[in-house]
Amino acid sequence: MYSNHFGLTQDPFSIAPDPRFLFMSERHREALAHLLYGVTGPQPGAGGSGGGFVLLTGDIGTGKTTICRCFLEQIPAGCHVAYIFNPKLTVSELLQSICEEFHIAPAAGAASPPTVKDYIDTLNVFLLQSHAAGQSCVLIIDEAQNLQADVLEQLRLLTNLETSERKLLQIVLIGQPELRSMLERPELEQLAQRVIARFHLDALTERETTQYIAHRLGVAGHSKSLPFDAKALQRIHQLARGVPRRINLLCGRALLGAWATGVERVNRAVVNKAATEVFGTEPARDSGTRSRRAVYALGGLLMMSAGLAAFLRWSPPAPALPVVKAPASAPATAASAPHAAPPAPIEAIETLLPQLPRDINAAWRELAPLWKLPASDGDPCQSATTRNLQCYRSAKLSVPLLRQLARPGILTLQSGNEAPVYALLVGLSDQTATLRLGAELHTVRLVALGRFWHGEFATYWRAPEGYNIKLREGSSGAAITQLATQLAQVDGVPAPAIGASAPVLDAALRERIRAFQRSQGLKPDGQPGPLTFMQIDSATATSEPRLQTKPR
Repeated sequence: MYSNHFGLTQDPFSIAPDPRFLFMSERHREALAHLLYGVTGPQPGAGGSGGGFVLLTGDIGTGKTTICRCFLEQIPAGCHVAYIFNPKLTVSELLQSICEEFHIAPAAGAASPPTVKDYIDTLNVFLLQSHAAGQSCVLIIDEAQNLQADVLEQLRLLTNLETSERKLLQIVLIGQPELRSMLERPELEQLAQRVIARFHLDALTERETTQYIAHRLGVAGHSKSLPFDAKALQRIHQLARGVPRRINLLCGRALLGAWATGVERVNRAVVNKAATEVFGTEPARDSGTRSRRAVYALGGLLMMSAGLAAFLRWSPPAPALPVVKAPASAPATAASAPHAAPPAPIEAIETLLPQLPRDINAAWRELAPLWKLPASDGDPCQSATTRNLQCYRSAKLSVPLLRQLARPGILTLQSGNEAPVYALLVGLSDQTATLRLGAELHTVRLVALGRFWHGEFATYWRAPEGYNIKLREGSSGAAITQLATQLAQVDGVPAPAIGASAPVLDAALRERIRAFQRSQGLKPDGQPGPLTFMQIDSATATSEPRLQTKPR
């Protein structure tokens, strides 16, 4: 009804999970990256690809289902998808639904109705046929917090369907925070150990709330200034708590109210009235007797509490004791013993940007000591070759790949059209990154870092002897022998015999390389490039520098 009034071509605040309206905050981008990475992510304790569980959780209305729809649109060709949106099913009903989603049915001679075994046998045949055809299979279960324990156990057993090289089914569980609690139960420990990637989707910040509203209005055809004033936007974030679905409900009702009264811009009063109509409770007053009375009452309570606490802590002064000077060699007392270091404070990345070097060679020199390279004023990459190291640069790495690579390196950061600066990444936790600047470490939030980092990463790597970036079909030598030996170690099979039949880069070895690349979230092209060798080094626990993975 208000579309023409505000110059819109459609409803910008529909709560339907339309991927066109998906606002990709940093957290949403990371969530989508985790899902895409998880489809071909590594499985615990094995070198194959696929298999295991990917977990996406978030509070009601944070956009999990919309991200799932966007994820489905980006599933690569040759990937079969089964999507279960109502998981309140028995084991037999779930297996039946999975088979129906994959468009397969038990054999004609199966019992009527089919048994659990009939469904599993049919599913296993389908998965093996898909694998033989070079295709993959993904099962997505939405609202997974509603799964029963016996159904979860059956899902775990489905991940046992495998060949000698790889798991055959990837399972993505999407649900509310209770899903994480469920997987912490002792009886579900085996399933929890098969989760290869997990991500929790938080609510939007106040700044992101404004960007979210602007984004949805823009998709709906709005081209003028926002129809909400600054105080209205602040109030929307406060009342909606940064939850996209609540923002949609509140903004839609506020625009309707503005249209009904003929105003061109939503103010704070309109938002408050809309919140009463949408959420059913009257928002707290901004001012007036009620709020002042509450403040005075709270102040009185605080004063009474402070007085009572002071009285309870009071005791008569102890008599003065003679002061005895401790000998110089006396050990420190318990009172003077050092306390455990507090966790490192989270810093604003914006305050660090002006301090970071604008010359990438300076950043390479900061990185060099971690690789035990001598300080040099010349070309750092040229100097590294004397220690059998090479410089590696990528323009499109993701956070999951950084985490998988797990080695320190240089991030290129850029704000708008300003000149880039270079940060030395030495640590990466679930929510933060640790940057080294000189002798000091600085911890910043990944979300904030993502506003300035667009995928450019550089690091040193140790190329195998005889490595050539243009390794061709039939190539052999030390580099191929090392590659085959490390892949055998990853796969848990005997290493190839060294002698007359030295390993060659043939079709069989390329297929093993592709399997490893898929398991690491790399492009499965079968060509052993620097990233592939670095990931193999990480998987085989070679003694290369590693990222710190725990928050300081």
